[in-house]
Amino acid sequence: MIIAIVPLPAMQQFLDNGVLAWGLAACGLAQLSKLFVELLVHRRWRPGVLFETGGMPSSHSALVSGIAAGVGWQSGFDQPGFAVAATVAFVVMYDASGIRRAAGFTAARVNLLPADSWSAAPDQPLKESLGHSRLEVLIGSLLGPLIALPGLVFVGSPLQLAQGLGLLLG
Repeated sequence: MIIAIVPLPAMQQFLDNGVLAWGLAACGLAQLSKLFVELLVHRRWRPGVLFETGGMPSSHSALVSGIAAGVGWQSGFDQPGFAVAATVAFVVMYDASGIRRAAGFTAARVNLLPADSWSAAPDQPLKESLGHSRLEVLIGSLLGPLIALPGLVFVGSPLQLAQGLGLLLG
């Protein structure tokens, strides 16, 4: 018996990628939660944190850990695709709490230099909030799978959700 495989159009394939969708949802929800952390911890309403790097929790960690968990869930935790996703996740999280954090500390020290230290003074101070503490990375890395896996299991991909709601024919 020959089974014909008819590829889905590109947009339909994109919308059927639940791993990507739920990884991005984890990233977005982690970034949104920074607004509430800012309100609870610092007692100020500052929507600008939605567009900043650094802070609690790490949205990059939520993204890569959610995608890695989703890849493992869908294709198997013993598959090469999961190994690649997990490796990328570890590199991103290590970088966030190491190199990017160190760059932020360096920027803070450079910003303390007097203006006459420069032949041409910078237009604005260097960005200091670049990386994350290990706790921020840990919380982000836990949020990723906590958002992505239930989304994949109970909702599916955006395409499946739209079909279930009757917005698209299945």
